[in-house]
Amino acid sequence: MNRRDFLKNAVMTGAALTIPLGMPPFLSLSEGADRPDLAVVRGASPARITSAAVNELGGMRRFVSRGDIVVVKPNIGWDRTPEYAANTNPEVVGELVRLCYGAGAKQVKVFDHPVNDPRRTYRQSGIAAAAAAAGAQVSFIDERKLKDMAIKGHHLKTWPLYTEIIEADKIINVPIAKVHGIATLTLGMKNWMGIMGGWRGRIHQRIDESLVDVARIVRPSLIVLDAVRILVDNGPQGGSLADVRRLDTVIAGTDQVAVDAFGTTLFGMKPEDLGCVRIGHSAGLGNMNISRLRIRRLTV
Repeated sequence: MNRRDFLKNAVMTGAALTIPLGMPPFLSLSEGADRPDLAVVRGASPARITSAAVNELGGMRRFVSRGDIVVVKPNIGWDRTPEYAANTNPEVVGELVRLCYGAGAKQVKVFDHPVNDPRRTYRQSGIAAAAAAAGAQVSFIDERKLKDMAIKGHHLKTWPLYTEIIEADKIINVPIAKVHGIATLTLGMKNWMGIMGGWRGRIHQRIDESLVDVARIVRPSLIVLDAVRILVDNGPQGGSLADVRRLDTVIAGTDQVAVDAFGTTLFGMKPEDLGCVRIGHSAGLGNMNISRLRIRRLTV
C-alpha cells in the first residue's frame, strides 16, 4: 500500500492522523547544514523572487519528488483583483506550479474554499488563469470530498477536512500576508481554513487554538508567504488601494510557526503578539524565536 492509499484509508475509517502530512523526505545534516531556516527575497518580479526563495532553501527538488501529486494551496477567498491584496499573488502561485513540474511532479492541484462566489474569486484573483497556464489542475471544492476526520487537538476533536489535501504526496502552503478582524493576521496557519468544511464561523471563538490543531496534522513541505502586496487595514478582504502596502517580498521556509512569526514583523508586531504563533511554539509545532533562526535575505 502506498502512502497516499494508506492516508486515504485512515481518513475514511476515522482513524487519528499520526503521520505529518506533506513533510519532505529525510535530509541528512550534511545536506542541509548550510541552508537557512527562512529565505526572505525582495524584487520587482513576483515569479523571480519566488523562484529565488525556493532555490535558497535547496530548490524545489528538495520538496517535490518525481511522480508526486502536489497541492499548492493559495488564499482565494475574496472577489478582489490582485492589486487589492486580498488573495495570494497569482504570479507567485503560477511560479510554484512551474517549479513543481520542473521537479518532476506528476500533477499539481490548486484549490481553496472561498468566502465569496468561487467562480468570481478564482477569476478575479487571477489565480485560476495563472495556475492553469502553468499546468495545474484548478478546481472548486467538491463538498462530497469533505470528510470528518479525527484531529484530537486541544480544542478541535474532529472536523470535516478536504480529502484532496490529505491524499496529496506533498503540500505547499502559499498564503498572502494581511490583517484579519478576528485572527489579527492571516498568514500560513490561518490559510488552513480553506481546507475546512462545516460552519467555519464556529471556530472564531477560539480561532488560534483551532488553527494550531489543524496545523498539527496538515504539515506542508514548504510555506511561501506572499508579501508582494500586504493588506494593512480592513482585512481580510479590503477593497481600497489605500489599505495596501507594496513590499515586493516573499518569505519561504519549512517551519509553519517560524514563517508566521516572521510574518508578524511585516506589520510591526512581535511573534508572541499573534495567538496561533505563540500557541504553536508552546506546543512544539515550530520555532517563533526569530533571533535563533538562520535567515537569508537577498534582493534579485
